[in-house]
Amino acid sequence: MDFKALANKYNTPLYVYDLDYMSAQYEKLKSAFKAHPSILAYAVKANSNLSVIKHFADLGSGADCVSIGEVRRAILAGVPPYKILFSGVGKNDDEIKEAIQTDILYINVESEAELNRIEAIAKELNVKCRISIRVNPNIDPKTHPYISTGLHANKFGVDISTAKRMYIKSKNSDSLDPVGIHFHIGSQLTELKPIYEASEIVADMLRSLQAIDIELRFFDIGGGLGVKYDDETTIDPYDYAQAILSTLKGLNLTIICEPGRFLTANAGYFLTKVLYEKQNGEKRFVIVDGAMNDILRPSLYNAYHKLEAVTQNDGEKFKADVVGPVCESGDFIAKEIELPILQHNDLIVVHSAGAYGFGMGSNYNTRARSAEVAIENGNDRLIRKRESFDDLIALEKEFLD
Repeated sequence: MDFKALANKYNTPLYVYDLDYMSAQYEKLKSAFKAHPSILAYAVKANSNLSVIKHFADLGSGADCVSIGEVRRAILAGVPPYKILFSGVGKNDDEIKEAIQTDILYINVESEAELNRIEAIAKELNVKCRISIRVNPNIDPKTHPYISTGLHANKFGVDISTAKRMYIKSKNSDSLDPVGIHFHIGSQLTELKPIYEASEIVADMLRSLQAIDIELRFFDIGGGLGVKYDDETTIDPYDYAQAILSTLKGLNLTIICEPGRFLTANAGYFLTKVLYEKQNGEKRFVIVDGAMNDILRPSLYNAYHKLEAVTQNDGEKFKADVVGPVCESGDFIAKEIELPILQHNDLIVVHSAGAYGFGMGSNYNTRARSAEVAIENGNDRLIRKRESFDDLIALEKEFLD
């Protein structure tokens, strides 16, 4: 990929996505489950650009959404409502009502209080709402604590006994239709054992529900398959599928899988230009035009991204912090990495930036968000314009005295 040509054509900071790589990842995961009925529901939060969602929709994907805004994006991008799930712990009444009226596949329910609200709203609409309940299997996913979601200490889901109570209530309700069961123990998972253990616990619970005549149709295994940012050992999709399927013997269910990072992370690159270098005592800084408002993962998680310098200087490398213009000490892209001496307008390519990159961005310091570009079949095209100052103030200007 000619990063320098892309940076010159579209300017920086810039996100670039390889759609062909995304297709290959999608087909790899889909084929792993080919012996069993399944739906891959792309986790829109990973990368919510409309063109990316449409790309997966064209491949046959559904959509896992965590806000009504994501549901609307999925519909707009061509995802059929019957392949859309609505997850998340804090759905308000208007969001629940719109999801029901849109007739999506089901709402993933995260608490008894939420179930009561869904029931009341469905009753007002005089319809039966399809639901799935997110079960918290209390399994340590062995990942970063910020992206762990399957322990009782996390805010997501309900324990087994609470879930059973919720299913019985739903079965007896005129306004609820329990069709699925859901679990998701965390993101960037690199060990198979916790996934298998969680699936086994939830499958056993499903069998206990069958014993009391609660028949479900969907077994939602969430997402979370890890990818290689540095030297991680990742899980092979076939082994992942076999581990899940081994827990479902005797059960006739459609598997729902919610991949996000697995499909998009290593398809994406963040391009940023060097402004200048700075030396504070023995500390070397490479100051670039991209910042924490563009790519937050390093500042938020201390996440590692491989950096590649595009420069004519092939000389000796020295340690440096790569930092941006935002007025925060936490504004960095990498710390203590080996880089050659860089000049103004040299390019730095941040790898593995296709997931949780642009979507976690902001306009902090009144900085316009970057453009997004897609590469497909060797051709590049703009899929999101760079924001302008007028875009930033559009919702405020009319209220000036």
